[in-house]
Amino acid sequence: MPREAGTPNTTQCLAAGGFAGMAVDVALFPLDTIKTRLQAKAGFIASGGFRGIYSGLSSAVIGSSPGAAMFFLTYEQVKAGCEKRVSREYQPFVHMLAASAGEIAACLVRVPTEVVKQRLQAKHHPSLNTAIHGTYAAEGLLGFYRGYLTQVVREIPFTCIQFPIYEYLKQSHTLRKGRPIKSWEAAVCGSLAGGTAAALTTPLDVVKTRVMLSTKGMGAHLEYSGIVPTLTRIAREEGVRTLFSGIVPRTIWISVGGFVFLGSYEKVKAVLLEEGIFAHK
Repeated sequence: MPREAGTPNTTQCLAAGGFAGMAVDVALFPLDTIKTRLQAKAGFIASGGFRGIYSGLSSAVIGSSPGAAMFFLTYEQVKAGCEKRVSREYQPFVHMLAASAGEIAACLVRVPTEVVKQRLQAKHHPSLNTAIHGTYAAEGLLGFYRGYLTQVVREIPFTCIQFPIYEYLKQSHTLRKGRPIKSWEAAVCGSLAGGTAAALTTPLDVVKTRVMLSTKGMGAHLEYSGIVPTLTRIAREEGVRTLFSGIVPRTIWISVGGFVFLGSYEKVKAVLLEEGIFAHK
């Protein structure tokens, strides 16, 4: 089947997505650490405060490029396959479907590194090596996928908010200007869309953090399992306000991250398409 103009192939998706994932994770890692420590059961200071805010960076770097590459590969292919079969008024649902499929695929790569990263950020382990061995010793291979369902349940609402807004803002700007959108303009659209989605889905992010930070044998007061039980337990024991812990750094982080992530993705994708780099002959 011929590929539509402007649709990147598999290699171009992997390259652009991988670069974008690496760029945003490395640039904004300190804000992610602060957010994680604010959401931890032990509290911000006990989890490290402002000390060692690059703890867990190595794990994030390992997973950032493959995870982002997997997301955009799936997103672009599903979007391209569905857009031509669905009328314009239903395009937001196409973007929701494509983004959801992308997140499910990306989480297969992202969750193991996210588990290790957050345990390092919260000072549960002193190094990457001990975090990996400690997680495996306590829970086996499945320990690295602790919180997978929680992560997916968090990411799907997030992307179902973010990407329809992102695509709508891009299309509206293109129609208003009468020309293709520039990379920095797409970055602004990504920032607005990401910040909105981040604020609205903070409770799910708090739940995901608590589940990932808990391990078997920690004690009933520290162990969390399941989305709804964790959500209701936090609200009951600590108040609804706790479900919005870290909302400010999370919103700032993802707003700036949306600018860097989607802006760099669009820029690298445009360069690859224009120059024919990794184009299949």
